[in-house]
Amino acid sequence: MHGPALPGWLLVVLCGASGGYCLLRMRAGRSGAERRAAGGEAVMGFGMALMALPAAVLTPPEWGWAVYAVVFGCAALLGLRGAVLRGGHHLHHVVGSLAMVYMAVAMAAAPGGPGAHGGHGAGHGGAAVATGGIPVLTGVLLAYFGVYVLRSGARLVPVTGAGVRAEPTGGGAVRVGTRGELALVCRLSMGLAMLAMLLSL
Repeated sequence: MHGPALPGWLLVVLCGASGGYCLLRMRAGRSGAERRAAGGEAVMGFGMALMALPAAVLTPPEWGWAVYAVVFGCAALLGLRGAVLRGGHHLHHVVGSLAMVYMAVAMAAAPGGPGAHGGHGAGHGGAAVATGGIPVLTGVLLAYFGVYVLRSGARLVPVTGAGVRAEPTGGGAVRVGTRGELALVCRLSMGLAMLAMLLSL
């Protein structure tokens, strides 16, 4: 996060496109639950895109990481409420939001972070590249998102007749179509981006 320019821009494009597609899904949602889920994913996509911006483009102020932590802490609480009331994909939203809170706190506290002085952790062009976090927690999150990405990728493999794919629903069942495939690709993309961001911690 806020590291080398090319990987950062690739993450910005990937997460921004995912967030934009989730906004379209939110507008086209058939139910309030679908719209809320798509809205939560849009917030996650745009938040990840902003966090991945190269430091040469945007160096967040000292209070910026606290804003991230508050926004995604609130998103985690909303996701937890949804998981308790409706189950389904909401628990993944909780884990994703908590991972964003963790990364924001780690970036704020790391050497070379916003509160540091001098050249420690400086990268290309003198921009600060913070590293930090709790290795065990980072490892647990990497394992979770690694499994999530593998499962999501496996669900994109055709499981019915030739040329027909399965569309996942909230409860783990499948129905045939392409709209759900795009939603799953969006979630898979954000899972990959989360892996990349956690690896850069």
